[in-house]
Amino acid sequence: MENTDHILIVDDDREIRELLATYLVKNGLRASTAANGRQMRALLEEAPVDLIVLDLMLPGEDGLTLCRELRAGKWRNIPVLMLTARSEETDRIIGLEMGADDYLAKPFAVRELLARIRSVLRRARMLPPNLQVTEAAQFLHFGDWRLDTTARHLLDEQGTMVALSGAEYRLLRVFLDHPQRVLNRDQLLNLTQGRDADQFDRSIDLLVSRLRQRLRDDAREPRYIKTLRSEGYVFSAAVELRGE
Repeated sequence: MENTDHILIVDDDREIRELLATYLVKNGLRASTAANGRQMRALLEEAPVDLIVLDLMLPGEDGLTLCRELRAGKWRNIPVLMLTARSEETDRIIGLEMGADDYLAKPFAVRELLARIRSVLRRARMLPPNLQVTEAAQFLHFGDWRLDTTARHLLDEQGTMVALSGAEYRLLRVFLDHPQRVLNRDQLLNLTQGRDADQFDRSIDLLVSRLRQRLRDDAREPRYIKTLRSEGYVFSAAVELRGE
């Protein structure tokens, strides 16, 4: 049992919690449940958790608030799969920006949830070594910027920190790990979120736009992230890894 992935389900609906937990256990996972943020924190303190299934529409502290808290604290490296009763793209984008690793809109098939959980876990464990947090800070330098890959801070040439959401950080890391290489939307979505795009998914375009704003990159004459019509995006600046 020690090597079995432990999934924490946070949902205020008791029937949904029990249904999902029972299904996950039958499929070889361990499962714990929490009805709110207080119970979630207590369970995280008690035992290691490999992934959190987090409902967006919780009473009191909602899923976005809890996801933001998770990403800012000691549990920031635990993958989060967000559940939402809404299907609008803006809700998905907000969840990803708060640091969720994937989302699933209700109603959903439990088999789909299991597949998403396994995909997110697989992605988290397949990160190349340069994406793993180490004791010594590592900085990726490009143009007038440097990215602290340990603290996940973006710093300008004066050393001023620019805040990045979880989704923005992952997208920037993908670009910095693949400079001068054309990446289409499907590739970017798969590399950042571990899933394929559907026909109307424009989340990557919105995230690119937000990342450009963080980098003060003019979309009309970009210095860093260039758009190639009908092909995708390319990070055009040189990238260098240094210890400071």
